[in-house]
Amino acid sequence: MKQTRFWLTLLLVNWLLLPATVWGEPPTKSEASMAAASATAWEEPPATFGPIITDTAVPPDVGSWAIQPTFAVSCVVDSFSPSWQRESAGGDFTNFSKDIKLTYGPIENMEVFIDMVTYTHNWASDVNEPGPGGERSADFGGIGDLNLTAKYQLVAETATWPTITALGAIDFPTGHFRHLKPGNLGTDELGGGAYTFTLGLNTSKWIKPFYLYGNLWYSMPTDFTADGEPDSDPLGHTPQVHYHPRDFVTLNLAAEWVFTEKWIGLLELTSTWDAGRLIGPKPNMSPAALVSVLPGIEYMAWEKLYFALGVNIDVAGKETDAAVTPIFSFVYEFN
Repeated sequence: MKQTRFWLTLLLVNWLLLPATVWGEPPTKSEASMAAASATAWEEPPATFGPIITDTAVPPDVGSWAIQPTFAVSCVVDSFSPSWQRESAGGDFTNFSKDIKLTYGPIENMEVFIDMVTYTHNWASDVNEPGPGGERSADFGGIGDLNLTAKYQLVAETATWPTITALGAIDFPTGHFRHLKPGNLGTDELGGGAYTFTLGLNTSKWIKPFYLYGNLWYSMPTDFTADGEPDSDPLGHTPQVHYHPRDFVTLNLAAEWVFTEKWIGLLELTSTWDAGRLIGPKPNMSPAALVSVLPGIEYMAWEKLYFALGVNIDVAGKETDAAVTPIFSFVYEFN
């Protein structure tokens, strides 16, 4: 009996000494203020143009759409060898392109857009290897390839989580890519030739005063038939070759620095990396890679009209050209 009273007394003392919060009493004033501060630590990011090349993650409002024309002039300064070395491009090559992107928000958390190179023009001059008629300069223009993309927001941004969006896209080979004329010195090649299927993720996070972005995509081009090397045919004709292109990975990073409500600084690091193939025969095209940097500036003219100007500089790569490309773009939103 004495032992029973002892244990009952000990339990009563422990019960009285337990913290009040265990028994459901309201938190103290300091605890409540800390919880409120944590809940309000994150604020809505400001409206920005977004990166020029890196893709965004936050979908538009339902029923809203936007138009975005982009103009770019690309000047080839070098070529990258298979060993990542810079070498002569073999002439002076310039490209002008104009594309138009139409974006729409069909349902909540979803975005679809179509992006088409409505006109592109290539120039070649002072080439080291002339055409069959002695041509050392040429130019050619027309429409380029078309891209159709759908994105769905998986995670909305909070104080701790970034926005995470899944992406699926198809590139259509609408640009001229075969039956090229040797006298055009390659300027009449306006498209890639393959249907390309892409899956990936986009992310973004507002950490005042910076807006951070990232893309990670995996792309799978289909086989296609295009021109081979004319010298490989004993009669001098251009043979048709069935190409098996490589899959490739895209990794893009970008950061916006919000100076004021009107002016925003931009820096992008974009890259593509060729890989093997998940589906289909072994690739018969050499692996390529390209890493570029783009500094830029954005101007918010008013609520629905935004401008961006940047210069994309190819800094490293292999089996591709190295170019410097000024880019100007603007967005107008319709609600």
